[in-house]
Amino acid sequence: MQQRKYPTTRLRRSRMKSFSRMMVRENSLSAADLIYPVFVLPDRGRGASEREAIASMPGVERLGIEALLSELEGIVENGVPAIALFPVVPAEAKSLDARAAWDDDGLMQRTIRAVKQRFPELGVISDIALDPYTSHGQDGLINENGEILNDLTCEALVKQARSHAEAGADIVAPSDMMDGRIGLIRNALESDGHHNVQIMAYSAKYASSFYGPFRDAVGSAANLGKGGKHSYQMDPANRREALEEIALDISEGADMIMVKPGMPYLDIVRDAAENFNVPLFAYQVSGEYAMLKAAAANGWLDEKACVLEALMGFKRAGCSGILSYFARDVAKWLKA
Repeated sequence: MQQRKYPTTRLRRSRMKSFSRMMVRENSLSAADLIYPVFVLPDRGRGASEREAIASMPGVERLGIEALLSELEGIVENGVPAIALFPVVPAEAKSLDARAAWDDDGLMQRTIRAVKQRFPELGVISDIALDPYTSHGQDGLINENGEILNDLTCEALVKQARSHAEAGADIVAPSDMMDGRIGLIRNALESDGHHNVQIMAYSAKYASSFYGPFRDAVGSAANLGKGGKHSYQMDPANRREALEEIALDISEGADMIMVKPGMPYLDIVRDAAENFNVPLFAYQVSGEYAMLKAAAANGWLDEKACVLEALMGFKRAGCSGILSYFARDVAKWLKA
C-alpha cells in the first residue's frame, strides 16, 4: 500500500461535505441487494386477512397465499427482486418421512404457482429442507436411534427440489447441510429439463443459537424440543471448514452460495468473497432481526440508521445480496 503522510494527506478532506462523501463511497446498498423472506400459512378461507403475528419477530407475519400476494404488491413496487418462501406446515401434515415436502399440491407448490402467476418477474426462492415437514423437527430423516440418515435425506431433498422446480421456482435453496445433496439436486434438475433453475446453496450454515425466532415462525421449535442440529450444521468455532463446504457445493453445481447467520459470521463472508468467484449471499437471521427490533423498541438504537449500517456491513464484507426481514422497510427507506 502506498504510504502517504500528513499534512500533505488529510483524509478528512473528502469527508467534509456530503457530495464528496458520496463520490468516494466504496460500497452502496439498494433494494436490488435484498431478498425478502416470507412465512406462508395454509389457507383457512380468510383470504387477504389470513395473517398471524409472530411474537418474537415484531412486524413480521405468517401470511396466507392471498395475504402474501397482497403484501408482495409493495415489495415489487419498491424494487426488491426476489422473495424466499418458508412454509408453516400444519401438525397433521408432518410425518417421519416428510412426504408432504414433495406433494405437488402442497402449500409451497401452490404458493410458488400463485406468486409466479401474479408476479412473473419476481424471483421465487424456495427452501429445500425437511424440518418444516418432519414430526421431530430435524432437517433429515432419522433411524430408530435418532441418527440423521444423510443419503436417505438427500433422496427426499431431490424429490422436494424437483417438485418445487416443476411448480415454477426460479431458485431452489437447500438449507439442510447434508453431504452431497447439491450434486444430486443438480443432476435431477438437468435430467428433468430444468436447466435454468438455479441452486442457492446454504453452504456454510452454522448450528447457531440465533435461529430461535425463525423456528417459532415455522412451527418447528416444539417438534425439535431440546434436540439440536450439531451433527449436520457447522460448529460455530470453525472457519477453514466453511471454505471446504463452499468448494464442495460449487464443484457439485451450486450457482450461488450462502453464509448463515450473517453478522456474527462476517469473517466467513469475507473469506468466501476472497476465495470464490461466485455470487455470495448472507442471511440476516431472525435472531439478528429480533435484537435490532427489541433495542429500537426500547429506544436504545435508531432502527433505520442501525439496520442500514448492518446491511452495509454485509455489502462491505463482499455480499452480492442479503436475505433480510427488514427488506420491505429498507426498500421503502431507500426509495424515499
